[in-house]
Amino acid sequence: MALSAALCGCAGRAPAPVQVVQPTDRYMDCTAILAEVQTNNEKVKQLASDKGLKTAQNVAAGVAGLVVPILWFGMDFQGTADTEITALQNRQQYLAMMADQKHCGTEPEPPSAPAARSKPRAKPRPVAAAPAEAAEPQSAKPGT
Repeated sequence: MALSAALCGCAGRAPAPVQVVQPTDRYMDCTAILAEVQTNNEKVKQLASDKGLKTAQNVAAGVAGLVVPILWFGMDFQGTADTEITALQNRQQYLAMMADQKHCGTEPEPPSAPAARSKPRAKPRPVAAAPAEAAEPQSAKPGT
């Protein structure tokens, strides 16, 4: 009985969940945060696919184990994918909080507003020169 419990624990791989808070987080800018979010989304998709395959494998081993009981030792009961998906979801929430604190995804309004104000101030000079140019052709008409 102890041997079968030990062998069942060896089936599959051990979970390796990602840490929610990592030492390099304080150095991340918005680009790095968004890149990690995309990478984590891809990992979650892969783990979900692996989970489906592992479930199918466990079902097949369970059914085949009715005929050849030794196949039951090949079943995976560690829940590796579930553990890693949960850890990645927690990391994603933390990254979303970091992105919110750093105002990622929002355009800064104050720097663009002064630049917009300075441009209209520069335009009145060409407008003032335009009437003077328009006055010259009118004086040229009477002399024609």
